[in-house]
Amino acid sequence: MNYVVFDLEWNQGNTGKEGEVKGIAFEIIEIGAVKLNEDFKMTGSFSRLVKPQIYHEMNRITKDLIHIKMEELENEKCFPEVAEDFLEWCGEEYIFCTWGSMDLLELQKNMKFYGMKPLEDKPMKYYDIQKLFSIGFEDRKSRRTLEHAIDFLELEKDIPFHRAYSDAYYTAKVMAKLDKAVYGNYSFDVFVTPKNRKDEVKVVFDNYAKYISREFESKSEAFADREVMSMKCYLCRRNIKRKARWFTPNSKHYYCIGYCDIHGYVKAKIRVRKAENDKIYIVKTTKLISEEEANLIMEKKAKQKHS
Repeated sequence: MNYVVFDLEWNQGNTGKEGEVKGIAFEIIEIGAVKLNEDFKMTGSFSRLVKPQIYHEMNRITKDLIHIKMEELENEKCFPEVAEDFLEWCGEEYIFCTWGSMDLLELQKNMKFYGMKPLEDKPMKYYDIQKLFSIGFEDRKSRRTLEHAIDFLELEKDIPFHRAYSDAYYTAKVMAKLDKAVYGNYSFDVFVTPKNRKDEVKVVFDNYAKYISREFESKSEAFADREVMSMKCYLCRRNIKRKARWFTPNSKHYYCIGYCDIHGYVKAKIRVRKAENDKIYIVKTTKLISEEEANLIMEKKAKQKHS
């Protein structure tokens, strides 16, 4: 199994939403990547510019950040050709690694715009190295810049940042410094959502569990589903007593508190997400919490009920 660490640079219109082409707000103009073996040693590299077909004027912010002029791109191949070359270079046995979640999403959006075959037909496992850096070295919640991580780890900055290859190269350097145990915390890209129960994601990590549902026509249909609304201890997989039934303090997240006789208080959190086809799917996380945290959440529900 190889690690394909990649980064993208993209361009966009200068007139905001008015000048945005439907389905492709960001047009990829550069793909850079490095390939690592199981020991995190570099075994190959990929670096290509892309001829734009959608936005023919360089966005002001993009131009200042990456220092690419539109004229430099005119003799390059178009996106489908470069993307095919990139995927062929990736090989057979690999997993994608990126700094944050945006690059993998935008790669797939650009591929869909040009009618290319999807990378997967269900949610795709990958490594978000920005998240893993936070888990390995900080508070698990913060999301730092790549340059911050390089400085924190006191790694040499031997090439400029903010180009696709260089940012992939630096991401690979951070990966080599992470404890191997951290790699148990992989992520799922849901550009392609589960279409049936068989493809739903159910995974237990080191301190929480995640469930990604299949698509539903509406929120009411999703909330009528037994699996979506279930309350289980993810350690022993038993249904548990509910101390606070599902409620929402802010219309964005829904919470439920349960109690497991063996493992204690469990918090479940539901987020309703919109799929690319405008249907919805559910992301539910469950984790063990302290009695104090459980009481605070139950107090919020009680106040909401009487307000």
